[in-house]
Amino acid sequence: MKTALFCAALLCGGVAIAAEPGAKLSVKGAPAKGAAAKPAAVASSANAAAELAEADALFAKKSYPEALAKYTKLANAGNVMAQQHLGEMYFYGEAGGVDMDKAAQWFQKAAAKGNAVAIASLELMKQREARRADLDYWIAKYDGSDLRTNDYRCPAPRFPVMSKVNEEIDYYSGKMKDWEACHNRWVKQLNASLPLAKRIPEDIAKLMTKDETEKANAHLKEVGDRLAEDTKVAGRMVVADFDAWRAGTEAYVKEHNEMVKNAPPPDNDK
Repeated sequence: MKTALFCAALLCGGVAIAAEPGAKLSVKGAPAKGAAAKPAAVASSANAAAELAEADALFAKKSYPEALAKYTKLANAGNVMAQQHLGEMYFYGEAGGVDMDKAAQWFQKAAAKGNAVAIASLELMKQREARRADLDYWIAKYDGSDLRTNDYRCPAPRFPVMSKVNEEIDYYSGKMKDWEACHNRWVKQLNASLPLAKRIPEDIAKLMTKDETEKANAHLKEVGDRLAEDTKVAGRMVVADFDAWRAGTEAYVKEHNEMVKNAPPPDNDK
């Protein structure tokens, strides 16, 4: 409704100008060519605005192919907003796939006419090129190794089959307690770091396309799941080794104590 009222006001203005005293008239009192051109331009502008609104509505409904067709028609006719939206569709992959070259072309056309969004988008694309290595790191190369600082490095202790003296038993019992404390710290650290997607620096996250964000999230989830599974497996192996050592040691101690208990008293007369 606002568009219709706005256009009607312009048309009235055009008639008033044509009838203004002193205005140039053609033969038989018809308006001069320049005066008649204004209503036609207004009508053309109104049609473009209506088509742009249709394209926006289609985009909002995620009818991307239809929106793309309308934006392309308008953009080729020089509509700056359509050029901006077309650049965005190619940038974010809504035009059937990400095409940075086409995105840049349309942003450049819109930017040449002073479109602020297009100008900012071109700057964003420059930043993406400058930070390409950082983007690739979070999208495909991050492995979680930065989480394993010295406080969370927990080398698995090695246990013998059994221990026969108290000093050795105390030593390996202490090694197990130290590992257990470190392991629990690491589990707490890992849980606090999940999901790993929240570790992406904000200045890098804002440079990612929708497709790149999805790929990064999928990759980081896979890394997080692997770290969690590796932690479980490593923990089970250490506990199994410790339990085997403890069982062997307890069996030896029990057997040794029985032997001592059942041993004949020393013959002090000899």
